[in-house]
Amino acid sequence: MSDNPWLAAVTTLFLWWFSTGVILWRVRVADNGTAQDHQNSVIIGLPLLAIGFAAARASLPDLSANGIYLAFLAALALWAWIELAFLSGIITGPNRAPCPPFLRPAARFWRAVGTIAWHELALIFTLTALGIASLHAANPFAFGTFALLFIARVFAKLNLFLGVPRINTQFLPRPLAHLATYFRIGRITAFFPISVSALTVGSALLLERAINVTHPGMSVGYALLTCLCLLALLEHWFMVLPLPDEKLWRWMLPARKSLSLTPQKDHLEDANGL
Repeated sequence: MSDNPWLAAVTTLFLWWFSTGVILWRVRVADNGTAQDHQNSVIIGLPLLAIGFAAARASLPDLSANGIYLAFLAALALWAWIELAFLSGIITGPNRAPCPPFLRPAARFWRAVGTIAWHELALIFTLTALGIASLHAANPFAFGTFALLFIARVFAKLNLFLGVPRINTQFLPRPLAHLATYFRIGRITAFFPISVSALTVGSALLLERAINVTHPGMSVGYALLTCLCLLALLEHWFMVLPLPDEKLWRWMLPARKSLSLTPQKDHLEDANGL
């Protein structure tokens, strides 16, 4: 593959949009079927997990542009399967109940943690495995990519829990409809500027490395991570700015079969009133 950093930027943008759309499409198709269809989605996607680990391992000694792209795609494959398993309701957490209204903040937080605990453990396990494998490797970009995705996702989840003005609950699949009751639509908290500041600084540092590093393969790697960090930053601003970001993927998805979600909406209104 080319060591052109501009190609790396376009590649990152396309993979971010396309992979998100494919996962949302598959989850919506399963949503319109039966509960077994969600389980089938995760089983069908298992090759992503196997290919991701195999590709990550193969990329470790290769610091060429090809090796960097392989590491990047490996991390995305691992991330995609875990996210598919989460959105399908297979790897979530022990708590699958809506949030009761008027809970104290600490109780609400721990109940929210219970809704995603197994998912977070799967991410941490994968991140740890990639980190250990990359300790003395020439190419650490599979770990770097996965670590960046993990940090950005933690920031996003905390902001959704603490409060942001805009939340697209329309993409929540039915197995995770209860998660909407743990979100808070409202003014941003002090954590939002901390999050966007950290992502902004991270983007600047990665861009500096992409520009100044002399190794062409590493330049591609840092360009990929820079674009990924900027996209994470953009996703955070989507929580605040009145931009129709849902249109990026909505046209790809089949119509959702009708199902009353009124109880979930009622719980969400109660949670927002806390």
